[in-house]
Amino acid sequence: MFVRTADVGPVAAGFWRMGLAFPILALLASRGGPIKLSRGMLVAIIVSGLFFAADLASWHLGIMRTRLANATLFGNSASLMFPIYGFIAARAWPTGRQGGALGIAAVGAILLMGRSYELSPQNLFGDLLCLLAGLFYTFYFVMIARARSSLAPLPLLAISTLASTVPLLLLALALGERILPTNWTPLLLLTLCSQLLGQGLMTYVLGRLSPLVIGLGLLAQPVAAAIIGLFIFGERLGTSDIVGAVLIGLALVLVRQPEKS
Repeated sequence: MFVRTADVGPVAAGFWRMGLAFPILALLASRGGPIKLSRGMLVAIIVSGLFFAADLASWHLGIMRTRLANATLFGNSASLMFPIYGFIAARAWPTGRQGGALGIAAVGAILLMGRSYELSPQNLFGDLLCLLAGLFYTFYFVMIARARSSLAPLPLLAISTLASTVPLLLLALALGERILPTNWTPLLLLTLCSQLLGQGLMTYVLGRLSPLVIGLGLLAQPVAAAIIGLFIFGERLGTSDIVGAVLIGLALVLVRQPEKS
């Protein structure tokens, strides 16, 4: 919602989200004393920031080209891509439940993207951008989860945020977007809600809650986005939209459940 209502470009909105959040995160992180990082850990965090910059750029561009519910569902497809990464890393085939969940998610995605194309080919392009964002978010998640095992959340988030800021600014400039806003309110709310609170809490729980709880918690996002899209932007959901969203939600639950649950 804040990306759409900001009077700067979508990638520029991502730059301000990170740039405004970094000084606050750096100040909070500094209260814990000096931060000691190995070169490998620092490189991993910087790479995570680059992946997150790519995620935000793709996602914000997609948000402007499709419905909010679709953008949020596809943008959070990392909840399904994580298991795929696990299969590749472990060189193992998915179990029956996991394979079924991935198949259900694929059907749901086809329904959602088919409906988007019926409304406008531009919506389908927006869906694809958000799917790409979900892929980048998966890579970010992998890197940040590794670093979280040995580093507190605030220093981790501060360094990763800084690493995302410059690439987003350079990309916004390359795309010819408007950078300086006249209305700071959407950008300040985007910084507070999405980066300081949202991403801050996500980084914190990575070391404390199970993947099942995190995966279920992510399901609140598309529900909220659908409500915002309906009442603020007039984006009504058709039957195929609802069925597709429910299938993806079901897949997100199934893929996080133990095989014998």
